[in-house]
Amino acid sequence: MKKEYIIPIFVPHLGCPHTCTFCNQKEISGQAKQVTPQEVKDTIEYYLKNFKDDHKYVEVAFFGGSFTGIDEKIQNELLEVANEYIKMGKVNSIRISTRPDYITKDILKRLKKYHVKTIELGVQSTNDYILAKCQRGHTFEDVKKASKLIRWHRFILGHQMMLGLPESTKIDEINTAKQLIKLKPKIVRIYPVLVLRDTKLEKEYNQGEYMPLHVEQAVERSKEIMKLFSKAKIEVIRVGLQNTEEISDPSCKESKIVAGPYHPAFRQLVESSMWYDEIVAKIKNYNTKVMQVLITAHPENVNAIIGHKKENVLKLKDTYDVDVIVKPDMTMKKGKFTIEIEKTYEDALKEDKEKIY
Repeated sequence: MKKEYIIPIFVPHLGCPHTCTFCNQKEISGQAKQVTPQEVKDTIEYYLKNFKDDHKYVEVAFFGGSFTGIDEKIQNELLEVANEYIKMGKVNSIRISTRPDYITKDILKRLKKYHVKTIELGVQSTNDYILAKCQRGHTFEDVKKASKLIRWHRFILGHQMMLGLPESTKIDEINTAKQLIKLKPKIVRIYPVLVLRDTKLEKEYNQGEYMPLHVEQAVERSKEIMKLFSKAKIEVIRVGLQNTEEISDPSCKESKIVAGPYHPAFRQLVESSMWYDEIVAKIKNYNTKVMQVLITAHPENVNAIIGHKKENVLKLKDTYDVDVIVKPDMTMKKGKFTIEIEKTYEDALKEDKEKIY
């Protein structure tokens, strides 16, 4: 199986006609100036030199802003650079992210010419009231039309949604996930809202008009949403913004985060919570009081099962008085596990009686 590599090219706020209340792309990307074709070439060359695997799949990804809203001449210049590397066999595909209202048949035909493979839409919510509240400038109808066009032209469709937007509830977010599932994206990203410096949302937060989610709330909501996408066989490729110098603990001087559910290992918290629920459900199915269990899983899942800072193991002990041993096994399928009872309280009582007599 080929190892996948992403070459990120940031185009902060380039092509976007709106400034959403929560958005400051220049801050979160750490890049204020607009990218040039030469910088695209230099970035691709830098990453290619540092990729170690010979057997690899390489994708150039234009992140941030609204790529298809950029002046067409600039779009073509940036895409042409990436496309040259596809022609040379050094890059396999191109990915872009854009707004739902900046997708047309003509745009998609042009993107095909440059071998763009994946198009991610910044949906954020399917509730038109919430979209208007955040000053998104598009509606859910735009999302439906764009998604249909993208799939019709045989691109890989991606969706990005947010949790904890102003006046958004858990029910709103579950409904958003369900409505996106109907549009059949191949991939999704889930972003709990962080209050960023120099945004309208920061002003609303400082004035007490907006209250961000706590980490625990964001984890619970993300978990429910991930379960829905998993059941629909839609891959969740990211949960939470990537940790960078700018996206870091609000107490750090360089951080652009004012408030919100920031955590350096947010996805691990979500996945660990999902594992915890599954483990508890299986333990509760036993008709005996369990004292110790052995969980066997693929090595890649072990850390998530144990939990961040051993949270799951400690919580199982504290809540259910169950000791957990986790054993890695390469033969196990990723995402699956087996659980065996190592010791019950009946066993412990027998041992105590044997010691007495």
